[in-house]
Amino acid sequence: MRIQSIMLAGFGALALAACAQREEEMAALPPPPGAVPGSTAADRDGDGIIDGYYTADGIYHANYTPPPPPPPPPPTQLGERG
Repeated sequence: MRIQSIMLAGFGALALAACAQREEEMAALPPPPGAVPGSTAADRDGDGIIDGYYTADGIYHANYTPPPPPPPPPPTQLGERG
């Protein structure tokens, strides 16, 4: 009698487990704009600004920041007089 009770409880639990709803796994978030998918951000100097990134093979790639444009030329002293 004891074995039948245990088997009945086991089959009941197995039947209920088969009907249980599974949670959907969340998909990975896309990388932010400008990031390389599959890379890890790197802050080499510790200032809180990302300086580059490491690819999956462990190679560091620095972010290229273009130099600022040259300043406009100073106004000329020659020209129309009022």
